Amino acid sequence: MNDAGRRRPIEWWGGVECTVNRVRDRWFDQLVRSGHQWRVDDLERFAGLGLTAIRYPVLWERLAPDSIDQIDWRWTDARLARLKELGIRPIVGLVHHGSGPAYTSLLDPAFSRKLARFAEAVARRYPWVQDFTPINEPLTTARFSALYGHWYPHQRSDAAFVCALTNQARAIVLAMRAVRAITPEARLVQTEDFGKVFGTPATTSQVAHENQRRWLTWDLLTGAVGNEHPLYRFLRRSGFTSDDETFFKKDICRPDVVGLNYYLTSDRYLDARVESYPPHTHGGNGTICYADVETVRRRPEGIVGHEAHLIEVWERYRIPVALTEVHLGCTREEQLRWLYEAWTGAHSARANGADVEAVTAWALLGSYNWNSMVTIDADHYEPGAFDVRAPSPRRTALGRLVTTLASGQTPAHPLLNVAGWWRRPERLTIGPERLPPLRVSGDRPLLIIGASGTLGRAFQRICILRGLPMEAFGRSELDVTDATAIDGLIRRLHPWAIVNTAGYVQVDDAERDPDLCRRVNSAGAANLAAACRRRGLPLLTYSSDLVFDGTKGERYDETDTPSPLNVYGASKAEAERRVLTLLPDALVIRTSAFFGPWDEHNFLAQLFDALDRDQTFLAAHDAVVSPTYVPDLVHASLDLLIDQERGIWHLANDGEVSWYDFAICAAIASGRPVDLVIPVNVANCAGPATRPRFTALTSCRARLLRPLEDALSAFLGEIHDRQF
Repeated sequence: MNDAGRRRPIEWWGGVECTVNRVRDRWFDQLVRSGHQWRVDDLERFAGLGLTAIRYPVLWERLAPDSIDQIDWRWTDARLARLKELGIRPIVGLVHHGSGPAYTSLLDPAFSRKLARFAEAVARRYPWVQDFTPINEPLTTARFSALYGHWYPHQRSDAAFVCALTNQARAIVLAMRAVRAITPEARLVQTEDFGKVFGTPATTSQVAHENQRRWLTWDLLTGAVGNEHPLYRFLRRSGFTSDDETFFKKDICRPDVVGLNYYLTSDRYLDARVESYPPHTHGGNGTICYADVETVRRRPEGIVGHEAHLIEVWERYRIPVALTEVHLGCTREEQLRWLYEAWTGAHSARANGADVEAVTAWALLGSYNWNSMVTIDADHYEPGAFDVRAPSPRRTALGRLVTTLASGQTPAHPLLNVAGWWRRPERLTIGPERLPPLRVSGDRPLLIIGASGTLGRAFQRICILRGLPMEAFGRSELDVTDATAIDGLIRRLHPWAIVNTAGYVQVDDAERDPDLCRRVNSAGAANLAAACRRRGLPLLTYSSDLVFDGTKGERYDETDTPSPLNVYGASKAEAERRVLTLLPDALVIRTSAFFGPWDEHNFLAQLFDALDRDQTFLAAHDAVVSPTYVPDLVHASLDLLIDQERGIWHLANDGEVSWYDFAICAAIASGRPVDLVIPVNVANCAGPATRPRFTALTSCRARLLRPLEDALSAFLGEIHDRQF
């Protein structure tokens, strides 16, 4: 690395997930799913992160869907002009996991010439743009489209794979030639998914093949594919012609930056013992069968990591390298840990001689359906630096971390001091090394108040699962009405945040002992808020749908005014007021009607117990609620807490249902009889507390929990797994 490369800081780039892939005759457009298609003001949000450059789509399929002679520039005109005003350098992408518009495909002999024509038009339109990625991940796209058959044109052969890869590599060469005829200083930033393959002895030859194959995009562009190349015979046998060889030897198009898109799934492990793995992992090469799984789940040594991959690529090509996609679809703290590991890995690689140019916060707006390789039109969403499930994209803790690092500061969040799940023993979910999640320790734990309740126990379980250091205290260990005891506990533990799950939850008993209910629910929450204000700590506390009287007739959101009908609801409404008066930054979550797999006292547990004993079960048909799956609630609550959200939020699974209908749905889904479920009026199946008839919840801030029917399926799957 030259001295200039050593002196300049590693840049922060960003990227918008912009895949436009085709499955049969359906097109999947991530820009539409994320809403960026209609929000030019997203660019101001990106600028606020401190980015110097952004991988940005000027996609062939979107601008010229019918003909290269009919290009609609309006969308890109507005956005590229705004990026220029904001001082963010665009790295323009022309094809992103696509196969081009409907009038071409990856196997079309004219694909490369057509893309080159489009690239020339883009360069003429935007001569000031200097960085280009004509095709993102051509090797990966060729594998998914022509070797595995996931995407159009759905081929599954070595010949189709080599054809698709060669066409794309040729298209990159011709596109950059066309661009440089207009903008001679234009740079090629060539990205590719990059990992390493490991395996059992029986898979040695396939492992070697795939470890050579991973270089092919860059080897073709750098003119390194000739008769001395380890895959030369494979390529020629699969349709790579002497004309192809001559073209790439003559028209060398060395990238100016080699971009690594590195994910936890990029490092692979091949195991010939297929009987140990589920069927969807099984594959083969015509000679042997093997399971193809993530290295992180099988190899005791774990993943290769960002630093080692950057150094390996740098040493092979001696071209500046960058991490061009850094993303993890996981819980918020694990997203933070992965991004921070990438950033520190990039600096370590630079310290060891690699010319590292940038780290890219990928999927700034998150991504949809990559858990199914974008083959199913579903709603599986993974947030990024922003979460688009709000009326306008909401900055997450990931976005705040990018801003901190881009400004040259060292992040101080204690969660970054804990190893990510990919570094913890429980990652090995396959084989004899398998371990359950282990409780982790940390200097500053999350303090959970109300350890013995349904929600408190769920928080403890999920904190262990997520690798969150925590300390939990029940009623016998901490009286929330004792302000002195609270202060003493905080001084001793030095937590980074407090979660209050304690409460008086017996709705009918509260009518008989209203003073105790108010002391615990209202005064206790206020004591915690006051202590957090004194210490500068975040507080998460819970409220209830019973703060409403049910007369609205439609779902309640956060802007609706509480008007409780009973003592319990009044105590929760009072707690909300007191907490937010004392601590305006507190996070207050209203929720409703718990059901979950880890306790025996919720509605569905009691329903199943009665039906399994052939007893009747009474359920109100005239009280409508939003049942809430406890694991979903806890996960979303923790993410909001880490995101530093504040104020009142509604969290409930998306849906509204009467208690009776909910019981019927659960009975049918679980294979239990429904004739013992008896509909009754709510007044006939409850105690002295007056219940509102309609307290279904929605949110005007963000709808973060999945639909109720999906949550019910998850609940049934969880209790089934526990039984067997």
